[in-house]
Amino acid sequence: MPAGYFGGMESDEDRHDRTDHEIELLAERLWALSREPAGDQAPDLGPLAAAGFEVTGRTARYGTGRPCVALLLPPDQLPEFGHNLLAASIVGAALATVRTLESGSIAVTDRPADEIDAVLTFQPGVHTWAAAPLAARTELRVTVHGNSGPAPEDSTDAVAGLIQVFTAIAALRARLPAGASVQGIVTHGGESTDVVPDFAEARFGLRAPDAEALGRVVTELTAAAEGAAMATGTKANVERFGPIHARFQDNPVLSGHFARHLAACGIHASPSGTAAIPGRAEVGDLSVRMPTIHPSVALLDPARAVGSRAFAEATGSPRARTVLLATASALARTASDLLAHPALVRQAWDNFADRARRGR
Repeated sequence: MPAGYFGGMESDEDRHDRTDHEIELLAERLWALSREPAGDQAPDLGPLAAAGFEVTGRTARYGTGRPCVALLLPPDQLPEFGHNLLAASIVGAALATVRTLESGSIAVTDRPADEIDAVLTFQPGVHTWAAAPLAARTELRVTVHGNSGPAPEDSTDAVAGLIQVFTAIAALRARLPAGASVQGIVTHGGESTDVVPDFAEARFGLRAPDAEALGRVVTELTAAAEGAAMATGTKANVERFGPIHARFQDNPVLSGHFARHLAACGIHASPSGTAAIPGRAEVGDLSVRMPTIHPSVALLDPARAVGSRAFAEATGSPRARTVLLATASALARTASDLLAHPALVRQAWDNFADRARRGR
């Protein structure tokens, strides 16, 4: 890190009070922002541009130089994943943070660059955990090829082959490594009921606790798919669909800091669980490049599922408003602490380097 970092003279308590007051002033505006039916559209950076942020593409930046803290935007505002709340919280945190900024810079982006010193985000969910587990993950595409003959008895049914693939993979789940999972969807199943389909396709999402276990799941699934298709006289091809995403590596210096601020805002995080939760796969990749946090903050109880209609409805509840304002304040407090205290940035990077050396 470059020399010359310096903090302001304002006390932490005064700075936190100013941050909280700013969120209070923004409360109605942020709640309205979260309720706009934007769906799969990217979050609007207009409020940041109006506040003096320099907007380039999907990044808004305020200030110059290091340290630089990134507040991670979601790629959309889908309420079934709580991304509408997350986007509003990130915007609110950014607007509050710049009110106390004395040095360094803050970036609001969905693609942090390498000059970032810390990445801050969270996941609305069904647990309140300071560090929410994100598994190593990848996707596979399985295509099954059959033969459309002049008569049904001369044909081999690609859909029948694909069904057998799903059956084989269901049986495979009992042999998966602990913490691993496979979830599939059919993406193509023929064009007409009058013709025996000669092509069928599915995609499978694979998760595992680490890259080694994920590799074993890929090997097992490939063998199961090829064998199952062969049993029906069809042929299966298995190929990777997209990148392999790393398991999330929490930075306890930052996540502990965020958890304390969240508690000060009235929401208390419990010890993190071991089961992986839904979340942005790219966060795991960021966490092996730079200090990153990805806490989970509950909107519903664990009996409900992120991604469901019930979860989307919960983003309009009184609990959701509480989560929105508390997380905006906690994120802003954490960001402003990093910008005011170079030693905290160094601690986060020292912890990051130590975990990298130990391979954890």
